[in-house]
Amino acid sequence: MNKKIGVYGAIVNFIAVFCFALSMLFGSDYASYFSSMFIAFSFVPMMCGYAHFASREAKLAGYVSVAFSAIYAAIILLVYFAQLTTVRLNDLTQQAAILLDFQQCGLLFNYDLLGYAVMSLATFFAGLTVKPQTKIDKWLKFLLIVHGVFFISCLIVPMLGVFKADSPTWIGVAVLEFWCLYFCPVSILSFLHFSTCKE
Repeated sequence: MNKKIGVYGAIVNFIAVFCFALSMLFGSDYASYFSSMFIAFSFVPMMCGYAHFASREAKLAGYVSVAFSAIYAAIILLVYFAQLTTVRLNDLTQQAAILLDFQQCGLLFNYDLLGYAVMSLATFFAGLTVKPQTKIDKWLKFLLIVHGVFFISCLIVPMLGVFKADSPTWIGVAVLEFWCLYFCPVSILSFLHFSTCKE
């Protein structure tokens, strides 16, 4: 059962990231919000898989990864559930829209970046649990740890006020598509990694 949870988490994560990439290309905001929620839903069991299968000396790194993944999921689910409910279904005042509407690059947009900063920490610590014995695991460890670098940009960018509501849309789309291209292999390699783990 433990192996299956890790494997299924990785599969759903890949599908969600792929759907997110497509929704960004086709300009469907609400499809991207919905798929982002499933990235979060699947990311937590995927990180739990790393903690479960970690060697004894790497268990703490696995637990830290799980903790950060739970924080990430909580932030992301709040952000995108608000977009699909409160923002979509209500006529917000201008001030409320500035704060709540993701497209306005306000409060919830900044929380979103904070969430992905924490996600980066989760992958970094998950990478520390991988003991590479194959090329697949070597690549997986590398991608997970390097993904931790996104922590710095996702944490600092909102403080610098780089993104504004009138910023060119293509820039945000290009950044997110790059992230999808990076993270899809993480999901695939995680699937392969968990498939070979022994219960």
